[in-house]
Amino acid sequence: MAKQFPHITGAHRDFIARQHIFFTASAAEGTRVNLSPKPANAFRVLGESAVAYIDQTGSGNETAAHLLADGRLTIMFCAFEGAPSILRLYGRGRVLQRGGDDYSRMLSEAFGGEEPTGARQIVLLDVDLVQTSCGYGVPLFDYRDDRRNLDRWAAAKGEEGLEAYRREKNARSMDGLPTGLLSGETVPG
Repeated sequence: MAKQFPHITGAHRDFIARQHIFFTASAAEGTRVNLSPKPANAFRVLGESAVAYIDQTGSGNETAAHLLADGRLTIMFCAFEGAPSILRLYGRGRVLQRGGDDYSRMLSEAFGGEEPTGARQIVLLDVDLVQTSCGYGVPLFDYRDDRRNLDRWAAAKGEEGLEAYRREKNARSMDGLPTGLLSGETVPG
């Protein structure tokens, strides 16, 4: 039932645009696998083989550490309403650190210069495989609204508080790998 594609098609773009949530999965040798939900309004299809999302400050920064160490990233969308379907994007990712020229350029070009409160970095994925599958096992859910908790938390912290939090909680992964947040290291593109 799974079908594979070498790039993102128009039908894939349409499916992605209808979703409200996506999931990222990453790991590096000797680490735990990280799986995180993300709001789909932070996601952009940049072309047939490239996507990006704005990553907000959170309790950890596992994806950045895994991309720095290994580079592999999978992004998954599931249809929780309408026809059942799952779409996975496989490839190699890298992080654009907030405050850098590449980050500013991508924020302007792909996100209209709109930076959500608490934005930490932009994650880019160079897609080398797209896979769709039936999604028959995905339950139906009704979307009501986005949660505003993270935005409120980040606004209450303020920029200085967020920087301190990132230094304390986001500089290393739970397995001790550097995330590149403090050193500005990136995975070579």
